[in-house]
Amino acid sequence: MRVTFLFLLLSVVLGNAQDYPRKEVSLERLVDELFPFQEADVNYEDLYENLAQMLLQPLDLNKVTEEQLQSLLLLRPIEIKALLDYRQQNGPFLSVYELQVIPGFSRDLFLKIIPFVTVPEATGKLNQVLFKRMMEPGNHELIMRYERTLETREGFQPSEEDGQKDYVGSPNKYYVRYRSYQPGDFSVGFTAEKDPGERWQWNPSRRVFGIDYTSGHLQWQQKGVIQNLILGDFQVQFGQGIALGSSFGFGKNAESVTTVRRSNLGFLPYTSLYEAGHLRGGAVSLALQRHLTLHAFYSSRGRDGNLNNDSLQVSDVATSFTFTGLHRTASELENQNAITEKNLGAVLSWKYPSLEAGVISHHTRFNIPLFRERTPYNQFTFSGNENTNVGAYLNYSFQNITFFSEFSHSVHHGSALATGLAASPTSKLDLALHYRRFAQNYYSFFSNAFSESGTQNEHGVYWGWKYTFSRKYWISGYVDLFSFPWLRFRVYAPSEGFETLARFNYAPAKGMLIYLQYRQEKKDRNLSNESAQYQTAPATRQNIWFHTEYRISPSLTAKSRVQWSNFSFNHNLTEGLTVLQDLAFSKGKFTLSGRYALFNTDDFENRQYVFEKDVYMAFSFPAYFGVGVRQYLIVQYQITRHLEVWLRWARTEYRDRDQIGSGNELIDGNTRNDVKFQARLRL
Repeated sequence: MRVTFLFLLLSVVLGNAQDYPRKEVSLERLVDELFPFQEADVNYEDLYENLAQMLLQPLDLNKVTEEQLQSLLLLRPIEIKALLDYRQQNGPFLSVYELQVIPGFSRDLFLKIIPFVTVPEATGKLNQVLFKRMMEPGNHELIMRYERTLETREGFQPSEEDGQKDYVGSPNKYYVRYRSYQPGDFSVGFTAEKDPGERWQWNPSRRVFGIDYTSGHLQWQQKGVIQNLILGDFQVQFGQGIALGSSFGFGKNAESVTTVRRSNLGFLPYTSLYEAGHLRGGAVSLALQRHLTLHAFYSSRGRDGNLNNDSLQVSDVATSFTFTGLHRTASELENQNAITEKNLGAVLSWKYPSLEAGVISHHTRFNIPLFRERTPYNQFTFSGNENTNVGAYLNYSFQNITFFSEFSHSVHHGSALATGLAASPTSKLDLALHYRRFAQNYYSFFSNAFSESGTQNEHGVYWGWKYTFSRKYWISGYVDLFSFPWLRFRVYAPSEGFETLARFNYAPAKGMLIYLQYRQEKKDRNLSNESAQYQTAPATRQNIWFHTEYRISPSLTAKSRVQWSNFSFNHNLTEGLTVLQDLAFSKGKFTLSGRYALFNTDDFENRQYVFEKDVYMAFSFPAYFGVGVRQYLIVQYQITRHLEVWLRWARTEYRDRDQIGSGNELIDGNTRNDVKFQARLRL
């Protein structure tokens, strides 16, 4: 007899005594626990949005694939294999709580993964028409947000010459997001945002209709031959992200094994506020045979860019792209959607239980050519108005070992390769190896592969490990060796470097975690004095974190952290330090959380990136720089079962300056206060 039935019976009888987690999980806490980033070298806002998307659309345990489980970045190779083997041997899951009887699944792991998975009830709703399913209660979410900096920035001040302001709009920021979804069935939604300084405008020629940024999508899944169909804004993730990679790559961090490999996720709706990260048009995945699938997409959208309108030019030429998404001044408005970008791509994939392979073809074309001003380091920067990439990927799993790879070639240019493996040699040890080789003339505008600085001009070898001594102790770390065959920005010579990290974790009791983390990075950099032009010297950066989090009472939790860094270059040593204390109080429908932080850095090289808790679906990861105090307070209240509100106040006071920022962002004074109000309606 299947042991699961006994387990489920006991679950019903003893259900009230079990401390099972609620479906609502703090995204802020999840990011802070899993991805304590050191540097701002990845697009955090998109990463956060995609994590939220996975949480909002839990995976069906009876349909979930190895790639989807790997994308959660929570399971080791040995645990993924155990879950899939259990399902194959015992049949469909009857409940998410059945995860607890899988060999090797601890209760801690169960508590960590349960928010991301589900076992849907067997109903006849899929036989209803799409519109009727969309109108079902429980599928709808509406978020409205207002933000403002209380101090007046220079761009909002009338000039003395003509009384005009550089920023054309108000200092208010507005955000609206609606989504109706059913995991594995459909998703429909839109996002709209106005940044501070932007105005309401109607400019169809620049694809602006009222509010500055709008995004929307309609997704339809698992309908016979059509496995996935998206109209509107979407993102693409195939292979290892060399040719087509959306924001599911977390860079190098203390999760040194699970974050190395990219997951083959295909097409996903785009809901982020990062205005340069999406494709716009249509994407479809068609099941040609049982194991063979054709994925195809087309996109046409505007891109912000600087144009050279010199009268000597026969036609317009783009000199660069801009990625801020800000359209506050006359020049920023002139650059808005100035370039039309079209993308056409196809992926033919073959999938078997332990093997997945595919071929990729992707073509990008701009309506005007791109020619950047030549400097010593950018001789191989892309120029022209079109680029075509062709390549292939292969993933294979055997026992507790997973092999992954992708090769891509820019037609008439260079190639890129990434390959590696993740393994669990024992129940306590996890390993990851990764090799990459990117030519200086390989070009892709949608890559997000594992690398030091993008998929161009880089060779590297990475080794990551994690060893679990017991439930209380574990250690993780990595060593990454890399080289750059051609010149780089601020490095006018071929160069090499390394990065290493080690983290020791100690969890002495439930609700308590202590860790110590050390990181070192060494890279070459140009010497600044004129007599040493085109000469370089090594620059070394070190970071040490000491972090504790603990539960004071059932309603009160606390986190304490000390972050220290130093930067050594050309016989000059500078340092930085941050000390912070977080407190969170929760009682019934009311939650109050806040932070008090002190920071002291000698220079910008020692800026301290610190993740901050924010309102639901908002992201805050500022750099503490200079000498000062940072505080924030968040009040959260559940008014009804359907309506929840947040109020956030954040204040930074600098002790080493009388002005904050520069240019149009300059604030005359040493303090900055930001307020944010949000309401979330679920129906």
